[in-house]
Amino acid sequence: MLETTVLREVWKVAKDVKAFRFERKVEFNAGQFIMLWLPGVGEKPFSLADVDTIVVKRIGPFTSRLFDLEPGNRVWFRGPYGGGFKPRGKKVALIAGGIGIPPLYALAKQTQGRFEKTTLIYGARSADELAPMDVANYVDEVVVTTDDGSAGRRGFPTDVLAERLDEFDQVYACGPEPMLKTVLKITGYRNVQVSAERYMKCGIGVCGSCNLGKWLVCRDGPVFEGPALRDVL
Repeated sequence: MLETTVLREVWKVAKDVKAFRFERKVEFNAGQFIMLWLPGVGEKPFSLADVDTIVVKRIGPFTSRLFDLEPGNRVWFRGPYGGGFKPRGKKVALIAGGIGIPPLYALAKQTQGRFEKTTLIYGARSADELAPMDVANYVDEVVVTTDDGSAGRRGFPTDVLAERLDEFDQVYACGPEPMLKTVLKITGYRNVQVSAERYMKCGIGVCGSCNLGKWLVCRDGPVFEGPALRDVL
């Protein structure tokens, strides 16, 4: 059912990235998403970063229109939809690439104190594209990588994961598909959960536009256990 809320806050997080905080709160499990609707523009899925917050990168007409909105403007949404992350293990790694940070931010916040140690390994193309918000408040360690070396270590989050894999008994990942494929290969599809992304129209498993092999991302995901993706990614 379509519901409505008012934007309470809007702020810049990184280059072409903004956070939008709603007046209304949405109870959810980290990894779930909402379908956001703008009249006359369309509807798009966004992972929730918090009960009242989404973090969005401007990449097309819909997000460009969203970026024009200010506090006090009204938006419409449905959800939350999909299945989220399942907290497991004692020493866990959160692997985030680019705008893949929101669901992992939510996971870190919702599971704070549950794990023995939580390490966030977060990468972007350059320093101005990093959008960590205040995630450092909810994890024990943050490792930053950038493609150009402008912040943290030069390279990719998967480089760090490959070197330190033995330290973790569960891995969570969200980011570009090439990164997710590498995460799955490094872990051997074991003890890993990844949040996949596909184009979505309905968000409830009806239209089939978000198919990922035999799975529908909106209905069967967006979070998948590693073994489920062995023949897909």
